[in-house]
Amino acid sequence: MPEIRPIKDLRNTTEISELCHQLEEPIFITKNGYGDMVLMSMETYEKSLAKLELYEKLAQAEKQMHQEDSFLEAEQVFEKLNKKYGK
Repeated sequence: MPEIRPIKDLRNTTEISELCHQLEEPIFITKNGYGDMVLMSMETYEKSLAKLELYEKLAQAEKQMHQEDSFLEAEQVFEKLNKKYGK
């Protein structure tokens, strides 16, 4: 369940920092009852970026896989390897 805190809780920076590290997920900050900001630890942010990069690479690989020019059957790959390395 997401952690939602009012903006006045930011006065206690130590508590918010500890909570960010403990939860390892974003904390949503509200202002006058509406969403205003999202806070997270650096570690959580870096993990999120790593996941995003992975998903982008997977999407790119899937796109390449669907291009007929660059798609090879496994048997073709093994034939080329056998020719190249003499097995």
